[in-house]
Amino acid sequence: MVLLIPFLLLELYFSLEMGERIGFLWSVVWILSSMTFGIALLRNSPHAIVENLQAVQRGKLNFKRFQDASMYYFVGALLLIVPGVLSDFLGLIALSYTAYLQFLAKITPEQPNFTSHKGEEDDVIDVEIIDERSDYKRCS
Repeated sequence: MVLLIPFLLLELYFSLEMGERIGFLWSVVWILSSMTFGIALLRNSPHAIVENLQAVQRGKLNFKRFQDASMYYFVGALLLIVPGVLSDFLGLIALSYTAYLQFLAKITPEQPNFTSHKGEEDDVIDVEIIDERSDYKRCS
């Protein structure tokens, strides 16, 4: 809560300064376009997460980078929805980091996936239990 007040004051200052430089109409266009872009990113988020999961399965992203990419994607989209110059700038930085992680995932070679043990039966004990009690009577 203590950090929110300076953020809001900086947001107000930068928004007023930008509005003074580009004018009221262009400020409204800026706010509406960044909000529309943020909403479109949120609507596309299931597809982005599925792509990140596929990159994890292929071994191109580790789980930490998957979490970072997903979190910064959501934070960036939400910051773009919030009206203001500072929040838009921070949202673009978060989305840039997500794009960096995605680009890094595309150029890194695939790592072997060691999570499945198909074909490896070193730790498997196969047991068959045969009950040879034939002296029980069937109740009818």
